[in-house]
Amino acid sequence: MNRRVLAPAALALTGVLALAACSSSAGSEEPKAATGPVNLTFWSWTPNMDKVAALWNQGHPDIQVSVQKQASGDDLVTKTITAAKAGNAPDLVQAEFQALPTLVSNDVLADISKQAGSAKSQFAAGVWQQVSLGTDAVYAIPQDTAPLALYYRTDLFQQYGLKVPTTWTEFADAARQLKQKDPAKALTTFSANDSGLFAGLAQQAGAKWWTAAGETWKVGIDDAATKKVADFWGGLVKEGAIDNQPMYTPAWSKALNDGSQIAWVSAVWAPGVFSSSAPDTKGKWAMAPLPQWNAGEAVTGSWGGSTTGVTTGAKKAGHADAAAKFATWLNTDPTAVTALVKEAGIYPAATSAQTGGALAAAPEFFANQADFYPKAAEIAKGTAAAAWGPNVNVAYSTFKDAFGKAAQDKGDFAAALTAMQQATVADLKKNGFKTEG
Repeated sequence: MNRRVLAPAALALTGVLALAACSSSAGSEEPKAATGPVNLTFWSWTPNMDKVAALWNQGHPDIQVSVQKQASGDDLVTKTITAAKAGNAPDLVQAEFQALPTLVSNDVLADISKQAGSAKSQFAAGVWQQVSLGTDAVYAIPQDTAPLALYYRTDLFQQYGLKVPTTWTEFADAARQLKQKDPAKALTTFSANDSGLFAGLAQQAGAKWWTAAGETWKVGIDDAATKKVADFWGGLVKEGAIDNQPMYTPAWSKALNDGSQIAWVSAVWAPGVFSSSAPDTKGKWAMAPLPQWNAGEAVTGSWGGSTTGVTTGAKKAGHADAAAKFATWLNTDPTAVTALVKEAGIYPAATSAQTGGALAAAPEFFANQADFYPKAAEIAKGTAAAAWGPNVNVAYSTFKDAFGKAAQDKGDFAAALTAMQQATVADLKKNGFKTEG
């Protein structure tokens, strides 16, 4: 799975719409379903989505879906909101989890709980909560997810006598032990050039960055859970126990490839990155559950993932039933999900699709770990719920700037977290939202 699905949704909101009352269906009569053949448009960036839709079209002559390829992230969110305001939005749209509050608060996504609420049982609780936004509504069907795990070099862990950490305390101990045995090596690095990883780590710790009550948003980016995460990583950087260089650079790839860094906290899509960044290490890595804050727990966060939403435009046109039926099929039907895995390389959000079928064999880069996907599925069960808000882009941008400087200077991560909190609150106020925190 390509990590580009992680790009944050970016947009300065123009309306002041309370999340609890932002669905266009609230208090209104359901439009009558369209009669006769229905033609649906679907905006998606997933590779080969048209091939997957073709499978649906073959078996559903009365509901035909036309896929229109789009850019992901900021561009698609902005384009969809603009189209919705002009009255020509697509019937279905692919949306990242963190973009849902932005789309919902701009009255773009319809509540399809009546049509698709029964799909809830097919997803991990933490994943489903992100499409319901903590309410009884359903604003999208989860498509793919990216549970975090720990990747480590099996040969070098054995060489240096390191124990695979099951807690973050053990993780820190392993980092220090490695530095003592070989100062030229580092267990891993703290990187500020991809905000999604830090968000996922905070999610695992129990952070709730945005919550809504009535017309008020509460921002808790500097809550106790996130402070714990920031202090942990900041402490390791400050003492030099881990590296402080950004990911996805030639230097970072070289460190993975030559064994200068021997572990990486990443998501289930990591094998694709390893194959391009560290090709000489094929068969030398293994995946383990993410270290825990409390021994014996099994909680993880996410680094990416997307959903399929039905627009309010589709609902007004009487297409909601048909669109919800397709969205549910796309992300839960075994034939559809298998096609998504094979054609697009995603890790499906539906729990029943995470083992067997197209994921029966381990990724080629991890041929040494036959149970790669069964283990990933077990890890995914413990996905914690994330709490996204309407200005994720501001929080993510500030993280890159503030934490990037703190990491390079081996400085104060707590101050960087405060800057992230303050910038996010200020942006909400600037755009007319009632705020707390």
